[in-house]
Amino acid sequence: MAAPPVSLPASGVDWTALHNFAALRGQLRVSFTPHCNIACWFCHNEGDVPPPLTRQDPAQRPRPQQLDADAYLAVIGSLMNAGLKRVYFTGGEPLTSPIARPVLEGLTEPGPDASYTLITNGTRIRTHRSWLARTHLDKVKVSLHYFSDASLRAIAGTRIGIGTVLDGIEVAREIFERVELNTLLQRENAHEVRQILDFALERRLPVQFIELVGTDFNEGRANSAVPADEIIAHLRTLTSDEHIEVAGVGQGRRVFRIDGIEIDVIHRDLGRHHVGQCGTCPVRSRCVEGFWALRVDHGGGIQPCLLRNDLRADVKDLIADPARLARTVAGHVAAFTEGTL
Repeated sequence: MAAPPVSLPASGVDWTALHNFAALRGQLRVSFTPHCNIACWFCHNEGDVPPPLTRQDPAQRPRPQQLDADAYLAVIGSLMNAGLKRVYFTGGEPLTSPIARPVLEGLTEPGPDASYTLITNGTRIRTHRSWLARTHLDKVKVSLHYFSDASLRAIAGTRIGIGTVLDGIEVAREIFERVELNTLLQRENAHEVRQILDFALERRLPVQFIELVGTDFNEGRANSAVPADEIIAHLRTLTSDEHIEVAGVGQGRRVFRIDGIEIDVIHRDLGRHHVGQCGTCPVRSRCVEGFWALRVDHGGGIQPCLLRNDLRADVKDLIADPARLARTVAGHVAAFTEGTL
């Protein structure tokens, strides 16, 4: 399924697009592994083949691992030096990867304007709590798309119990100052969304409710997607503190504040930031994301959109030259925003 890598830009680079992206709080999303110990049906796996498809058809395999821990640290350092400040670590499930520990332990102090966030399903936090506590992670974001063994099995195809996930959240709260939750709205968890909200509010955890992003991987169950209208209506019974944030990059958010806890909802009605390639993108009509992240994958690629592997640039041969790598990425972002890729 992988498209051939795009050609790399020339060395004369305009840094404006990359610096603007960083100033608008664009994310650098770093995938440690395409593998996961569960298999959520909607998983997009940051643009790679997700675990549910590999389970169904072993011939569909994700990209092979190409980066070691030193390579990851070099890429992260290069791009942070170039201006990117918000780094998110993903997978698959990042804590299933042996790369996670040496990379996260090897991170330098992020500085006052930067941050490191781990995105996890929560099932491995207790196992790794001793070394996680020694990292410079600022935040852990736990995906909580279920609130019972039955919904966890229906959504994630696993026999792991919900107790393991909830325990992981509690351990994260013990280790880190900031823990957040995110929940994808779907028919399989519609009866539990208010329970998830109550769980978050009781523990004073910010939570984000998200409408489904349609991809080729989950189109077979597109009828599971549900709108955010019901949870928005419920939140309005709990608070009048509501506003809309439409950032210069990424999705618009409807933000509620309940007793000081931020609850936000991402849905199609609020718009998103489209640039360059997005203008003629064949999947734009079903995209709710816009351009809000640069994705670094385990195969040594960087791309500005999870739905467009044809825009992926292979940079693994540039890792030994951080300055050239940064210039290449800056040129790639400029070409994307100018619509010339």
